Amino acid sequence: KRKRRASRTRMLKRRMIKLLEKLLSRRDGIHNEYGAKVNNIQIDGISFIEHLSFKAFNEGIRLKDCIRMQQKLMNVRVRCVAADSIYANNANRKFCTKYGISTSFVRKGRAAKDEPLRKVLRSELSKERATRLEGSFGTQKQHYSLSRIKARNRKTEILWIFFGIHTANAILMIEKIRNKTAKAA
Repeated sequence: KRKRRASRTRMLKRRMIKLLEKLLSRRDGIHNEYGAKVNNIQIDGISFIEHLSFKAFNEGIRLKDCIRMQQKLMNVRVRCVAADSIYANNANRKFCTKYGISTSFVRKGRAAKDEPLRKVLRSELSKERATRLEGSFGTQKQHYSLSRIKARNRKTEILWIFFGIHTANAILMIEKIRNKTAKAA
Protein backbone atom coordinates (compact mmCIF):
# COMPACT_ATOMS: atom_id res chain seq x y z
CA LYS A 1 0.00 0.00 0.00
CA ARG A 2 2.81 2.43 0.83
CA LYS A 3 4.45 1.91 -2.57
CA ARG A 4 1.15 2.45 -4.32
CA ARG A 5 0.50 5.68 -2.37
CA ALA A 6 4.00 6.97 -3.07
CA SER A 7 3.67 6.32 -6.79
CA ARG A 8 0.23 7.99 -6.83
CA THR A 9 1.54 11.09 -5.09
CA ARG A 10 4.47 11.26 -7.52
CA MET A 11 2.06 10.97 -10.44
CA LEU A 12 -0.16 13.70 -9.00
CA LYS A 13 2.86 15.96 -8.45
CA ARG A 14 3.96 15.46 -12.05
CA ARG A 15 0.47 16.24 -13.35
CA MET A 16 0.20 19.33 -11.16
CA ILE A 17 3.60 20.58 -12.32
CA LYS A 18 2.60 20.13 -15.97
CA LEU A 19 -0.67 21.98 -15.40
CA LEU A 20 1.08 24.80 -13.54
CA GLU A 21 3.64 25.16 -16.33
CA LYS A 22 0.81 25.47 -18.86
CA LEU A 23 -0.96 28.06 -16.73
CA LEU A 24 2.20 30.05 -16.11
CA SER A 25 3.15 30.05 -19.77
CA ARG A 26 -0.21 31.59 -20.73
CA ARG A 27 -0.43 34.07 -17.85
CA ASP A 28 -0.55 37.81 -18.65
CA GLY A 29 0.16 37.27 -22.32
CA ILE A 30 3.72 36.17 -21.53
CA HIS A 31 4.89 33.52 -23.95
CA ASN A 32 7.33 30.95 -22.56
CA GLU A 33 8.96 28.47 -24.86
CA TYR A 34 9.48 24.90 -23.81
CA GLY A 35 11.35 22.26 -25.71
CA ALA A 36 14.38 22.26 -27.93
CA LYS A 37 16.25 25.34 -29.08
CA VAL A 38 18.10 25.04 -32.38
CA ASN A 39 20.98 27.08 -33.77
CA ASN A 40 21.00 26.86 -37.59
CA ILE A 41 23.47 27.90 -40.22
CA GLN A 42 22.39 28.38 -43.80
CA ILE A 43 24.57 27.85 -46.84
CA ASP A 44 23.05 28.74 -50.22
CA GLY A 45 19.54 28.29 -48.82
CA ILE A 46 20.22 24.87 -47.26
CA SER A 47 19.82 24.77 -43.46
CA PHE A 48 22.19 22.86 -41.22
CA ILE A 49 21.62 22.24 -37.52
CA GLU A 50 24.72 23.51 -35.74
CA HIS A 51 23.49 23.02 -32.16
CA LEU A 52 20.34 21.57 -30.59
CA SER A 53 19.69 21.75 -26.86
CA PHE A 54 16.79 21.46 -24.45
CA LYS A 55 18.49 23.89 -22.09
CA ALA A 56 18.56 27.61 -22.79
CA PHE A 57 21.79 28.77 -24.44
CA ASN A 58 23.12 32.02 -25.84
CA GLU A 59 23.54 31.53 -29.57
CA GLY A 60 25.64 34.71 -29.75
CA ILE A 61 28.73 32.83 -28.57
CA ARG A 62 28.34 30.12 -31.22
CA LEU A 63 29.42 32.17 -34.27
CA LYS A 64 32.96 30.74 -34.29
CA ASP A 65 31.54 27.20 -34.24
CA CYS A 66 29.16 28.09 -37.08
CA ILE A 67 31.98 29.48 -39.22
CA ARG A 68 34.19 26.46 -38.54
CA MET A 69 31.31 24.12 -39.39
CA GLN A 70 30.68 25.88 -42.71
CA GLN A 71 34.37 25.80 -43.62
CA LYS A 72 34.52 22.09 -42.77
CA LEU A 73 31.39 21.27 -44.78
CA MET A 74 32.27 23.32 -47.86
CA ASN A 75 36.09 23.19 -47.84
CA VAL A 76 36.06 26.92 -48.60
CA ARG A 77 37.23 29.77 -46.39
CA VAL A 78 34.38 31.99 -45.18
CA ARG A 79 34.73 35.61 -46.33
CA CYS A 80 31.32 37.11 -45.44
CA VAL A 81 28.90 36.45 -42.58
CA ALA A 82 25.36 37.78 -42.21
CA ALA A 83 24.04 37.29 -38.68
CA ASP A 84 21.57 38.72 -36.17
CA SER A 85 22.67 41.50 -33.86
CA ILE A 86 22.94 39.00 -30.97
CA TYR A 87 26.11 37.68 -32.63
CA ALA A 88 27.73 41.15 -32.67
CA ASN A 89 29.71 40.79 -29.43
CA ASN A 90 33.35 41.83 -29.00
CA ALA A 91 34.72 38.27 -29.17
CA ASN A 92 32.97 37.60 -32.50
CA ARG A 93 34.06 40.98 -33.88
CA LYS A 94 37.71 40.24 -33.00
CA PHE A 95 37.46 36.74 -34.50
CA CYS A 96 36.02 38.07 -37.77
CA THR A 97 38.59 40.88 -37.96
CA LYS A 98 41.44 38.45 -37.27
CA TYR A 99 40.41 36.16 -40.14
CA GLY A 100 39.34 38.92 -42.56
CA ILE A 101 35.63 38.05 -42.51
CA SER A 102 33.20 40.82 -43.49
CA THR A 103 30.08 40.97 -41.31
CA SER A 104 26.65 42.58 -41.29
CA PHE A 105 27.29 43.98 -37.78
CA VAL A 106 26.84 47.69 -37.15
CA ARG A 107 30.24 49.34 -36.84
CA LYS A 108 31.57 50.39 -33.43
CA GLY A 109 33.84 53.41 -33.06
CA ARG A 110 35.08 55.84 -35.66
CA ALA A 111 34.40 55.33 -39.33
CA ALA A 112 37.19 54.06 -41.57
CA LYS A 113 38.26 55.66 -44.85
CA ASP A 114 36.35 53.11 -46.90
CA GLU A 115 33.19 53.40 -44.77
CA PRO A 116 30.76 53.97 -47.71
CA LEU A 117 31.87 50.66 -49.29
CA ARG A 118 31.59 48.83 -45.97
CA LYS A 119 28.14 50.32 -45.42
CA VAL A 120 26.96 49.02 -48.81
CA LEU A 121 28.37 45.56 -48.03
CA ARG A 122 26.70 45.54 -44.58
CA SER A 123 23.34 46.53 -46.02
CA GLU A 124 23.52 43.86 -48.74
CA LEU A 125 24.46 41.18 -46.19
CA SER A 126 21.63 42.30 -43.89
CA LYS A 127 19.10 42.18 -46.74
CA GLU A 128 20.23 38.69 -47.75
CA ARG A 129 20.03 37.49 -44.15
CA ALA A 130 16.60 38.99 -43.62
CA THR A 131 15.09 37.60 -46.81
CA ARG A 132 16.74 34.19 -46.98
CA LEU A 133 17.22 33.13 -43.37
CA GLU A 134 14.05 34.57 -41.86
CA GLY A 135 12.12 33.41 -44.93
CA SER A 136 13.39 29.86 -44.55
CA PHE A 137 12.43 29.86 -40.85
CA GLY A 138 8.94 31.02 -41.79
CA THR A 139 8.66 28.36 -44.50
CA GLN A 140 9.85 25.62 -42.16
CA LYS A 141 7.41 26.72 -39.47
CA GLN A 142 4.44 27.06 -41.82
CA HIS A 143 4.82 24.14 -44.19
CA TYR A 144 6.77 21.56 -42.19
CA SER A 145 4.97 21.70 -38.82
CA LEU A 146 7.79 23.35 -36.88
CA SER A 147 5.71 26.21 -35.44
CA ARG A 148 4.22 24.09 -32.68
CA ILE A 149 5.81 20.71 -32.11
CA LYS A 150 3.42 18.38 -30.33
CA ALA A 151 5.95 15.72 -29.43
CA ARG A 152 5.72 14.37 -25.90
CA ASN A 153 9.32 13.35 -25.32
CA ARG A 154 12.78 14.51 -26.34
CA LYS A 155 13.53 11.83 -28.91
CA THR A 156 10.36 12.42 -30.91
CA GLU A 157 10.84 16.20 -30.68
CA ILE A 158 14.36 15.90 -32.09
CA LEU A 159 13.05 13.60 -34.82
CA TRP A 160 10.27 16.08 -35.64
CA ILE A 161 12.78 18.94 -35.94
CA PHE A 162 15.17 16.91 -38.12
CA PHE A 163 12.38 15.76 -40.45
CA GLY A 164 10.99 19.29 -40.79
CA ILE A 165 14.31 20.95 -41.57
CA HIS A 166 15.64 18.21 -43.84
CA THR A 167 12.36 17.87 -45.74
CA ALA A 168 12.54 21.60 -46.48
CA ASN A 169 16.18 21.10 -47.57
CA ALA A 170 15.25 18.18 -49.85
CA ILE A 171 12.52 20.17 -51.59
CA LEU A 172 14.89 23.11 -52.06
CA MET A 173 17.55 20.80 -53.53
CA ILE A 174 15.02 19.26 -55.93
CA GLU A 175 14.12 22.75 -57.19
CA LYS A 176 17.81 23.63 -57.62
CA ILE A 177 18.46 20.42 -59.59
CA ARG A 178 15.43 21.10 -61.83
CA ASN A 179 16.62 24.64 -62.51
CA LYS A 180 20.13 23.37 -63.36
CA THR A 181 18.83 20.75 -65.78
CA ALA A 182 16.47 23.29 -67.38
CA LYS A 183 19.37 25.71 -67.92
CA ALA A 184 21.58 22.94 -69.33
CA ALA A 185 18.90 21.82 -71.81
